[in-house]
Amino acid sequence: MGKKRVIEKGDQAGSEVQSNAPSSSRGTGMKEGRVSVYSSYNNTIISLADRNGSVVFATSAGRLGFKGSKKSTPFAASKVAETVADVAKNKGVERIWVAVRGIGPGRESALRSLGTKGFEIQAIKDATGVPHNGPRPRKVRRV
Repeated sequence: MGKKRVIEKGDQAGSEVQSNAPSSSRGTGMKEGRVSVYSSYNNTIISLADRNGSVVFATSAGRLGFKGSKKSTPFAASKVAETVADVAKNKGVERIWVAVRGIGPGRESALRSLGTKGFEIQAIKDATGVPHNGPRPRKVRRV
């Protein structure tokens, strides 16, 4: 249904009502950013965050219009990375830290696309989870 907006009329002319909508100047002048790349077998999701970790922009291959098995291709991942890089350039980002998660086919091409956009890449961290001990084995079959 959406959020209800209440407009308050004040006695003073020129009083401003605060809104919860993000302003268009939010994030401008951001010199550093953190880029998180999540690449699974089905999709590639890339998000841009500021130094504090607040996500400024995020997009995925599905959001760009890739459907089905085309979402998991390296080409789709490079297009997602280019979209995030363009937004980061508009925000004024010069240096980025990259964290890569997942084992999908798009992780390498996303990194290459970010590297060719002219950012100063400070660090690349592989944050892929490592399974330990695994699930409980099946019970022994009795014949």
